[in-house]
Amino acid sequence: MEQTLTVNGIAMHVVTEGEGPPVLLLHGFPDTHQVWRTQIDALAGAGYRVIAPDLRGFGKTEAPAKQDAYALTQLRADVVGLLDALGIARVLLVGHDWGSVIGWNVCMVAPERVERFVALSVGHPAAYTAGGPLQLLKGYYVMVFQLRGIAEAMIKAFDWRAVRKLATTPQQFEEWRADLDRPGRLTAALNYYRANLGMFFERSWPTVKVPVLGLWSANDVALTEAQMRESGKYVSATFEYQRIDKVGHWLQIEAADQINRHLLAYFKS
Repeated sequence: MEQTLTVNGIAMHVVTEGEGPPVLLLHGFPDTHQVWRTQIDALAGAGYRVIAPDLRGFGKTEAPAKQDAYALTQLRADVVGLLDALGIARVLLVGHDWGSVIGWNVCMVAPERVERFVALSVGHPAAYTAGGPLQLLKGYYVMVFQLRGIAEAMIKAFDWRAVRKLATTPQQFEEWRADLDRPGRLTAALNYYRANLGMFFERSWPTVKVPVLGLWSANDVALTEAQMRESGKYVSATFEYQRIDKVGHWLQIEAADQINRHLLAYFKS
């Protein structure tokens, strides 16, 4: 079922499927809820109520023009506001990429709303620097994205060649281009990085008090294993870690069956 809800002052597009304990799936850059299509089917089929929104600026959800509208305070308020709008007290939370960043933040500020959290690719923000020089090298794009106008032009150059090279499938690329080619949408997506640049250098982050499962893929082009593995130091509840070999950044697509098994096993344990 698709619906549009007013959440934290914006119109948010949400897809829901299934009945049972609620599972909230948060996508990252530059995706929409569609990146979770395999997980939605698997989780709903296993007896869960799956909720997959388009985050602000993506898909059919509203894209505020101001850069500050994409600050982490707003992004995590969107999640809490969505749970309130749906009448959900606690949720099983899953995030990938920026969805993981937001998920970690929700666990910090509203742990009572999260039963368990599964972080794909991105570890606790305080562990980002654990990757050392290699992580800084892999994260070079964060600084490139700060160049307003220039970054947009580079991404669109040669028929979106940079985006095409990142996509795991032709379908994923076409979905990205269709979404980001709309007026203002590419800038909205990049504003996640521009509004939160300080996050990558901040170290005084709260400890997470909910159980966490971290999933990291060995061929991730953007993130080191250390920043996920070391996240356990910042979780006062249980922390489990699983490395997914021979898979790139979009592990929920490239290793869909394996990820689905991990999610179902963790939720039932």
